[in-house]
Amino acid sequence: MVTIRDIAQACGVSIATVSNVLNGKKNVSEEMRNRVMDKVREMNYTPKSIAKTLKTKKTRTLGIIVEDITIFSVPDLVDGITECCEVNGYRVTLINLRLYKKFDDTYYHQTMYQTQLQEVLKTLLADQVEAVVYISAHERPLQCLPPDFPVPLVMCYAYSMTPGIPSVLVDEKGPTEQLLQYALDMGHKRIGVVTGKIDSAHMQERLLAYQDVLFQNGILFDPSLVCKGDWERESGYQSVDYLLQKEVTLIFCMNDLMAGGVYARLEELGLKVGEDISVLGYDNRLMSRYVNPPLTTVELPLHDLGYRAGEVALEAIRLGAEQVSQQTYVSGKVVLRQSVHRVENDFK
Repeated sequence: MVTIRDIAQACGVSIATVSNVLNGKKNVSEEMRNRVMDKVREMNYTPKSIAKTLKTKKTRTLGIIVEDITIFSVPDLVDGITECCEVNGYRVTLINLRLYKKFDDTYYHQTMYQTQLQEVLKTLLADQVEAVVYISAHERPLQCLPPDFPVPLVMCYAYSMTPGIPSVLVDEKGPTEQLLQYALDMGHKRIGVVTGKIDSAHMQERLLAYQDVLFQNGILFDPSLVCKGDWERESGYQSVDYLLQKEVTLIFCMNDLMAGGVYARLEELGLKVGEDISVLGYDNRLMSRYVNPPLTTVELPLHDLGYRAGEVALEAIRLGAEQVSQQTYVSGKVVLRQSVHRVENDFK
């Protein structure tokens, strides 16, 4: 960790001068004050007094950083953490980075928000939180949290690439396999797929589960039955005609929004979901229970995931981050509705 001596050496001044600046003493020129503070920010210096206080004083406060509160998954994650804290007598301090509002999805694989994040972490330290949970907009590998932070850090809904910082993640594979096994048990052998974005960890895990279930049932994987989607409704709509030409009896959409697009196109073609062709979704968004017929899908365990992230953070406070499981998985559940019909004589 950076010390006051490091700041002094970097600025070419005495430790006393740096101390005077940090303590707001008036016997320092404005030029010197700016010079020292620029170096403090550049070197990510945290005063020892704050770290020492955090080690000795229990504030029973948990910090939460969210990439963007408007992403559909985030509110339930926050609610789960908040409930965990409420049960355990902790309060929360929430900071919204608003990254999706500012940059759309262009920030996912970039580091342009790192400076903002470091400032936010300093703010939470100043608020004397005992641990911090970072909530990602969606699962992806992340190395944005510092390894030498004075209090425990937990990554929620993303893979932490920093040693010592645990991750709490969704089990994508298990529920996807259960969903597709249900489709196979209903007689469907030619299952078309509308994927999410190709670089998405969610998409990759769900596609792997699709391939594994086919293999376990002695069915050869046919890549021509896989259409590239982008999580948006229109990509589901645009995939329907192609997949019908491939004589699929069921279309598995990797989220409910794309399934909504599939429903719309099938209706235009005069085909009835759950009778002429079957459809599966994923996420269990609100719309999935109100489409006609209601959509068979997988419910993401967002609230439970948040609750477990809160538990991991509290465990890390008690035991130290290195003593808790570095990867914790929470499974969702299959929600069976009326969008899948039984097929007696399926295509081979």
